[in-house]
Amino acid sequence: MRASLLQIDVNEDESVESRRVRVASLVRDQAGADLVVLPELWTTGAFAYEEFGTEAEPLEGPTYEVMAKAASDAGVWLHAGSVPERDPDGPLYNTSLVFSPSGDLAAAYRKIHRFGFDKGEAVLMGAGRDLVTVRLPDTTLGLATCYDLRFPELFRGLADAGAETLVVPAGWPERRRAHWTLLAQARAVENQAYVLACGTAGTHAGVPQAGHSIVVDPWGEVLAQAGPGEQVLTVEFDPGRVAVTRDQFPALKDRVLGLAPPRR
Repeated sequence: MRASLLQIDVNEDESVESRRVRVASLVRDQAGADLVVLPELWTTGAFAYEEFGTEAEPLEGPTYEVMAKAASDAGVWLHAGSVPERDPDGPLYNTSLVFSPSGDLAAAYRKIHRFGFDKGEAVLMGAGRDLVTVRLPDTTLGLATCYDLRFPELFRGLADAGAETLVVPAGWPERRRAHWTLLAQARAVENQAYVLACGTAGTHAGVPQAGHSIVVDPWGEVLAQAGPGEQVLTVEFDPGRVAVTRDQFPALKDRVLGLAPPRR
């Protein structure tokens, strides 16, 4: 498989509308890839809390429409990062969207773990409840978002649900960049799965972003990693290595605590 992670610079001088158009063009440039991944809250910036309410949109809002068209034009599976979703019957959510190569919505994931410690996202947005996987022709994606990366039980649940490639869009701050790399490798090793973690670049809401999007294989080896600025990180990987790794080093079979009920 060929995956392209688009590490977008969320610049406060660029309007949301202009950024949508620019990012859609970048997605179209990835024609020939199997999977394209965008960061978390790239329309507003993950730390621009004051913008969440004004820029929130319904699930099938402007970002949905532009990204669906871009996925269809490029003929790629597109994880379109996340948007501040306004549920007409409830609170805001930090919601990820995945589109098929035909432009159809394949999945939506509402972020379960909200960052902020009783402020910011933690109080402005509701918490998702459901683990979400998406079956692609060659692998099954497991969806998580940014702060979720610190909670291994979520990723174990995704692995139990059949995930082989864990996709993590993020707006991770530069001051905790070491954790970003460490946790991405840990989630890959403990679940014997690929991790594709795509972050934002630049500075928004006064918070410098880590960038350094990363792709890790099921053995924990870093296949590719971006630098600090906006760039496209493209990598080819073999989805079959997940089954091989789990067969050759069957650590998951030795689990004792937290065993999931058998699937029927």
